[in-house]
Amino acid sequence: MALTGRTALLAALGSLPVGLFAPSWAGILAVNAPLSLAILCDYALAAPVRKLRFTRSGDTSVRLGDGAEVHLTVTNPSGRRLRAHLRDAWPPSSWLPGTEQATSRHKVTVPAGERRRLTTLLRPTRRGDRQAERVTVRSFGPMGLAARQGHHEVPWTVRVLPPFHSRKHLPSRLARLRELDGRTSLLTRGEGTEFDSLRAYVPGDDTRSIDWRATARQSAVAVRTWRPERDRHILVVLDTGRTSAGRVGDVPRLDAAMDATLLLAALASRAGDRLDLLAYDRRTRAQVRGHAAGDVLPALVNALAPLEPELVETDARGLAAATLKNAPRQSLLVLLTTLDAAPIEEGLLPVLPQLTRRHTVLVASVADPYIEKMSRERGTVDAVYEAAAGTQAQAQRRRTAEQLQRYGVTVVDATPENLAPALADAYLALKAAGRL
Repeated sequence: MALTGRTALLAALGSLPVGLFAPSWAGILAVNAPLSLAILCDYALAAPVRKLRFTRSGDTSVRLGDGAEVHLTVTNPSGRRLRAHLRDAWPPSSWLPGTEQATSRHKVTVPAGERRRLTTLLRPTRRGDRQAERVTVRSFGPMGLAARQGHHEVPWTVRVLPPFHSRKHLPSRLARLRELDGRTSLLTRGEGTEFDSLRAYVPGDDTRSIDWRATARQSAVAVRTWRPERDRHILVVLDTGRTSAGRVGDVPRLDAAMDATLLLAALASRAGDRLDLLAYDRRTRAQVRGHAAGDVLPALVNALAPLEPELVETDARGLAAATLKNAPRQSLLVLLTTLDAAPIEEGLLPVLPQLTRRHTVLVASVADPYIEKMSRERGTVDAVYEAAAGTQAQAQRRRTAEQLQRYGVTVVDATPENLAPALADAYLALKAAGRL
């Protein structure tokens, strides 16, 4: 049984005349006995909570930053009218800070034998699966003095998908891809290494592209046009070890790497290439393989949604073995990891020759913009020390990048908001150079 504020107010009001005019046990009994009887009657007339039936419907997935509507249908099979306060409990990260109280609580009245539908608006602040917790119901009597209280388990899961902020960069990269494909009107031939077609020579064409045999068969000079290679294999390897848990600004490094992966996948699918995913630290955490171009992006988003960093050191040898197992020969390996000296020198460099011997390797890393800001600070003693520390950290990352480049690795080191477009540009540059 739960007592309401109305009950406390009536008890307080009844105690005033007792204290003023009849301060005795008889006076207290004269006031509290009718009130207790009213409370018991009110409790007995309240609709039973255990007999209520609940069903859920609504959204099962939502992109991070958007809202999801989850509907809760309350059915009252009893013969009494339900007057209730209801709390639809979800994990704290299902709402913006400070909005849980107003969003999760509902007032509902359900006549006997009828049903009502309530809507809870979720606005998650983290990726992953958000599972509904218990539904707590407080059923009041007609006088509002007492209430029955209980809870029901009504399962429902909403998967919070990565936000894909970098999709705004996709149109410009697709325009560059069309230029490489030779589909736009240009004075120069399309780049690439796969023969596409013959056309008439125009001033400005590279004379090395003239097809002399075709020219001999017709009166005009003919040149060969080329297009970037298609149906190439790309394997994106996400390092989910402890370094991916570090936060840059307001987001973990892993989230920035995911955003870059999604933009690369959208671009590669339009380019006719096949893209797979491997998330690894000491074991495989997520994997996407063998999807068609139209299905790869939804599959990636679904696989990345519940992925979280693991606070363990990445097993570089295991990562290399898993990569070689999942990548056919002459693939593009995109490794999203850190450029910190210790993990690279002790982990990646010893196994890097195994990867570069069979594949084209691209290493992408998330740089901290605060380090660049530190390196520009001046004016006080503390600022000078911060500038020295920032400059030293930048120099160390450059040395690590140079070590990787000596093995023929392409290195992309960019801040979170610039990592995705920089990785897309590096991919297009490799296609233009015919290195895929």
